[in-house]
Amino acid sequence: MNAPQPPSHSTLGQTVRAVVWSFLGIRRSADYERDVQRLNPLHVIIGGVLGAAAFVGLLVLLVRWIVGSGMAA
Repeated sequence: MNAPQPPSHSTLGQTVRAVVWSFLGIRRSADYERDVQRLNPLHVIIGGVLGAAAFVGLLVLLVRWIVGSGMAA
């Protein structure tokens, strides 16, 4: 009989990919189920916070660029 395999650990790339696809709202249910078993929740939370901070930072830079260039006048 085969013993159940313990879930293997995920890599940084897998965590980043899961967070990015989640930000975009594009996840297949099979991928979601696999991620639930493989990904470390702490890594996903950290990736989500960093992703959100990067997104907000890009928005701030974009607004400053638009206001500074006079396009918003």
